[in-house]
Amino acid sequence: MIDIHQIREDYEGVKKNLEKRKDPELIKLVDQARLLDENWRELKKRTDELRHERNVVSQVINKLKKDNKDAASAMEKAKKIPKELKEIDEKQKALEAKLRIIMLRIPNLLADNVPYGKDSSENVEIKKYGEIKKQGFELKPHGELAESLGIADFDRSTKLSGAGFYFLKGDLAMLNMALIKFSIDFMVKKGYTYVEPPLMLSRKAYEGVTDLDDFENVMYKIESEDAYMIATSEHPLVSQHMDETIDPKGLPLKYAGYSICFRREIGSRGIDTKGLFRTHQFNKIEQVIICKPEDSTKLFEELDKNAQELYEQLGLPFRIVNICTGDMGTVAHYKHDLEVWFPRVNKYQEVGSCSNCTDYQARRLNIRLGGTDKRFVHTLNNTAIATSRCMVAILENYQNKDGSVTIPEVLVPYMNGKEVIKKN
Repeated sequence: MIDIHQIREDYEGVKKNLEKRKDPELIKLVDQARLLDENWRELKKRTDELRHERNVVSQVINKLKKDNKDAASAMEKAKKIPKELKEIDEKQKALEAKLRIIMLRIPNLLADNVPYGKDSSENVEIKKYGEIKKQGFELKPHGELAESLGIADFDRSTKLSGAGFYFLKGDLAMLNMALIKFSIDFMVKKGYTYVEPPLMLSRKAYEGVTDLDDFENVMYKIESEDAYMIATSEHPLVSQHMDETIDPKGLPLKYAGYSICFRREIGSRGIDTKGLFRTHQFNKIEQVIICKPEDSTKLFEELDKNAQELYEQLGLPFRIVNICTGDMGTVAHYKHDLEVWFPRVNKYQEVGSCSNCTDYQARRLNIRLGGTDKRFVHTLNNTAIATSRCMVAILENYQNKDGSVTIPEVLVPYMNGKEVIKKN
């Protein structure tokens, strides 16, 4: 949530920033917020006047009584003030509730260095890593390959749970665990605290980390309960500090959270339907940092570098792109995507995102610095590894002509020494 003071003090600047998102509804929201805030401030002004008037009348009554004079008229006037204060208080609370709803729907302001563009096709490439190798043979779709090797079953999972789920078996299940353990070990060595968070969050907690109205269409809601299955461990890792004051001396807080994640969205056809690239359930290791505002730019670079190092060690070609205005989500102020090369579709595809959310989540969750510094903290997140997409990249980039798959060297110790996945 952005600061209402930004709308008060730089109304045109806020509108100009939001115009980059090419959504006229956002400008309407700012206008509504401004009007509600002006009405609220008028009521506050009247409240201050009444309180001052109450103090003055009290002094008059005391003096009249002290002078043995008739105070009835002044006392009658004093009786009316609490009633008006109560009425104004109720109106203020109603306005505050309406204003909060509007403010929750206004996205974060974009950084000056966010490139302008209408959609993901206009994201700007800023770095490439690794050589794209020509296999010299026709690659099998990763789902078909996994089933032929006996390491996945998509038909039985569909029979039991519907599309978008899977059975991982044998070496592929081991590869999934190898990626998880490899990523956790990497992050712990970098000084991050390993966390396994709750897999469900209340609506209040979820509204603090994202625009729930926008996000609900991809989330699983537990029927008849105030609980949502988490879509990423970023959400509980950040919201755990809701309504807390954090000692600046203890910052930054650095978390590496592992969880199973749940999303309703899946691919609509072809490789995305039968396979691992986009599924209802997946495993992910997420990096989250909570820090002082002045440190977030530097720590964004740290998160970005961590993910790059992980994929460098896995030997997978990738590129980093600066996300443009038309592809930017609600929460991020600035964002990079890491895209790995997928040879079967002959293009780079997103496997993780690095976001500086500034104080947008912290303001929604009321997470402040302690001591004399009452500012809101900054929050950042970045995918370390989402194992399903990473496994697809490995099954394609490390696929051999005979249908076997070579294990990336760094994962061999986590695979109990196994170097190649072959059909049993």
